[in-house]
Amino acid sequence: MVTPSRVVVGLCLVIPFAALLWVDSYAKTDPTFIGIPFFYWYQMLCVFISSVLTCLAYGLVRREERNRKEAAR
Repeated sequence: MVTPSRVVVGLCLVIPFAALLWVDSYAKTDPTFIGIPFFYWYQMLCVFISSVLTCLAYGLVRREERNRKEAAR
């Protein structure tokens, strides 16, 4: 069954994947940030954002499972 929270979970997991697959968007050196080329700090930022989105997706799935178990009682 597709619920709104599962749609959000799917988006949270697909967005970082798609952002890193679109190489043309970050395959450049400018702008630099504290001397680090864009290519590198974009990927470092994606690691952080991906972990936040994965934690959000995990929390949503756990909450949905908890609500389903409580409703089954």
